Amino acid sequence: MSIGIVETGPASRRSRGSWQRAWQRLRRDRFAMIAAGVLALIVLLAIAGPWISPWPRDFIDFDGDWGAAPSLAGGHWLGTDELGRDLFARTCYGGRISLLVGLAATLVSLLIGVSYGAVAGYVGGRLDALMMRAVDLLYALPFMFFVILLTVFFGRHILLIFLAIGAVNWLDMARIVRGQTMNLRRREFVEAAIVSGVGTAGIIRRHIVPNLLGVVVVYATLSVPQVILVESFLSFLGLGVQEPATSWGALVSDGAHAMETTPWALVVPATFLALTLLCLNFLGDALRDALDPKND
Repeated sequence: MSIGIVETGPASRRSRGSWQRAWQRLRRDRFAMIAAGVLALIVLLAIAGPWISPWPRDFIDFDGDWGAAPSLAGGHWLGTDELGRDLFARTCYGGRISLLVGLAATLVSLLIGVSYGAVAGYVGGRLDALMMRAVDLLYALPFMFFVILLTVFFGRHILLIFLAIGAVNWLDMARIVRGQTMNLRRREFVEAAIVSGVGTAGIIRRHIVPNLLGVVVVYATLSVPQVILVESFLSFLGLGVQEPATSWGALVSDGAHAMETTPWALVVPATFLALTLLCLNFLGDALRDALDPKND
């Protein structure tokens, strides 16, 4: 991954210019702007959808038809599931959980991965070798098996799902940051900080990590859809979000069991999930190209 390095200190104006050029390149990418607009609409529906729906997400409409097809006249805009619950309200609420899991678990993985990789790359030597052997050891464990093991061991609370996914999703970030840090530590502004008497912790915090912002932004954009997909798979297996809460993965699992009688119960949450993953991947690819220094 080739990401532009932005120096701190005297080169701050060059830093702002680089970000402005990257923003201009991103705005010229029509598909990226469309993806951003669709993603913003999905986020808006996830936030406001349960409030604008005429039905609560867990309300069972005993007076209506269970498994009713989508209808504007009946008040159930996207239909109901096999228990008569409004699918629009449940899909919007499930979007809150899925997006929150994606963002929170990605934040956990970034905090661990950036700190770990920056220390290993800057200090180097035996400490670097020891830290990276630990990463290799964790890589040897099956990723999904490790997530399932943590979820089963610590429970299925939503906060524990954040930690379980984030705690094993930081390995790639650690390796990327380590490689970038090994290049940064030989730069003139780092050598100047060393001569000025700045300690290791200060150099990592004030000079190394700020110059990794481009890498972090791109990785976070590409990591969120991966985390959402992992959570959806766990929910599909029954190891993720539990009732009365729900997520897109849990809704897809419920819809798959009733797809012969209520196919819209599968199509609606699956469409929201697929659109979100597609838009995030489009944005991640566009950000990677926009921040590529070869395009300057």
